[in-house]
Amino acid sequence: MLFVIAIIGISTLGFTLWYSVRVAKMRGLPAWRRFFPLSLLVLSIAASLLRAADIPQVANAVAFPLLLAAIAVSLREVRAESNRRTSTATQ
Repeated sequence: MLFVIAIIGISTLGFTLWYSVRVAKMRGLPAWRRFFPLSLLVLSIAASLLRAADIPQVANAVAFPLLLAAIAVSLREVRAESNRRTSTATQ
């Protein structure tokens, strides 16, 4: 069971990293919007590393919501870019 949980966590982290890098490569966005998902991911990883410093309360409260926020922002930017491409292609 622990193996399955580890696979799910690694997959989620990989998915978030892939989409964050994909958003960072979008040249049509302002710099703060391009790197916002990536910075949320880095903050999530840093908060998760607080467990190693024996501060699990902060890590449990902050790390997972930051990871979910990074996923949400990345997906929104990718979908908005896709909609912009579709609308300019049809015109």
